[in-house]
Amino acid sequence: MANSTALISAVASLAASAMLIRSITNDFIPPEALDFFYSRIHYLSRKFSSQLTIIIEEFQGVSRNQVFEAAEVYLGTKATVSALRVKASKSEDDRKLAFSVDRDEEVCDDYEGVQVKWKLVCEMVESYGSRHFNNMNRAFKSEVKSYELSFHKKHKEMIFNAYLPYVLERAKAIKQENMAVKLRTIEYESYWNGDGVIFGHPMTFKTLAIDAELKGEVVSDLDKFVKGKEFYKKTGKAWKRGYLLYGPPGTGKSSLIAAMANYLNYDIYDLDLTIIQDNKELKNLILGMSNRSILVIEDIDCTIKLQNREEEKEVDKNKDNKVSLSGLLNVIDGLWSCCGEERIIIFTTNHKERLDPALLRPGRMDMHIHLSYCTFSAFKQLALNYLGISQHKLFEQIEELLREVNATPAEIAGELTKSADTRDPLQDLVKFLHSKKILQDNTVIDHNVNDHELGGEK
Repeated sequence: MANSTALISAVASLAASAMLIRSITNDFIPPEALDFFYSRIHYLSRKFSSQLTIIIEEFQGVSRNQVFEAAEVYLGTKATVSALRVKASKSEDDRKLAFSVDRDEEVCDDYEGVQVKWKLVCEMVESYGSRHFNNMNRAFKSEVKSYELSFHKKHKEMIFNAYLPYVLERAKAIKQENMAVKLRTIEYESYWNGDGVIFGHPMTFKTLAIDAELKGEVVSDLDKFVKGKEFYKKTGKAWKRGYLLYGPPGTGKSSLIAAMANYLNYDIYDLDLTIIQDNKELKNLILGMSNRSILVIEDIDCTIKLQNREEEKEVDKNKDNKVSLSGLLNVIDGLWSCCGEERIIIFTTNHKERLDPALLRPGRMDMHIHLSYCTFSAFKQLALNYLGISQHKLFEQIEELLREVNATPAEIAGELTKSADTRDPLQDLVKFLHSKKILQDNTVIDHNVNDHELGGEK
């Protein structure tokens, strides 16, 4: 107890002495000399400090600083881990909640073993002037924000050349991942409809009812494409990929497009060739697309008649004001196709054989996806989606019937939906497939009889 009392007394005595020295110093040493002394102390402390701090202000002149915006987005993903206070927000265009750092909060980060510290600094500054002419000399306060990024000096090169570019790239990816998918169509003349409409289609690869093996191939191809920026750059190819979806109606072409858009979080540009006046307008529309987007031309074989290139030469140029095959090829695979990146082009058709071979070659349509009648794996997905079951005693019988019956996934889904409230919906589906098989067999018999009769006449 005695030792504690002595220690407290010594500290108090030292504090009093320091105050006395400071008072005497202020009385006998000129202020200018003190300012110089303190400035030298501050300079020496900074000179021998191991820390370096980068100030990232919110604005560059009147424009918002892109590095500040990137830091704001990037730190939002870190704030929930190390900060004590975070802000949450969400707009209509956001897919999920977005978080950001609150004022004066510190966030720690680790980049390849290097520790850094971020701090959001907010200061109220007083300015003069007003937007109102009668209050030109009125003072008002505004908040000035900046981020302070602190780290050890020896890591300066890594922070400048690697970490900050990494923050910019990650922030860009985070913003894109959080943006709702938009659907855009042609509004008037050569323009897409403004900001588009939110694409609310719920289809995902998890619920998509197509053959399981085919689904895996498509997902793998998309993953390879998204990660292929360096590959496309190294090989000198435009960063784009074409998909041809073909097969009977009701086999899932539109559903696959929706699943692709939701999986990649790419906007969809729905291009109706019938309302485009000429090749120039088509080119302007393609140039107006954003990166990370999907261009969709559905039923390309029956929307307009695309003349082949030999026929185009014979057409009077003054009369030909429609989109031509060569014009379409130029925008999807010519020089103009390089004016944008990370784009996917999708054609759909019920009749692949009707398309000009020039549209189908690799580089234009890189992957041909045949969506045919319902397979057993597609049926199992439908049963899980609509009935919530993955096993049933009738599955084996349904599998045998699907090998013999041409039923589209849309037909199967319709039967499951229609039978959802019955006691045994799968039994009703079996009856439907049996009746369809009988009808199908009778049609084959009729065709054979007709062919035989025609042969007899000959």
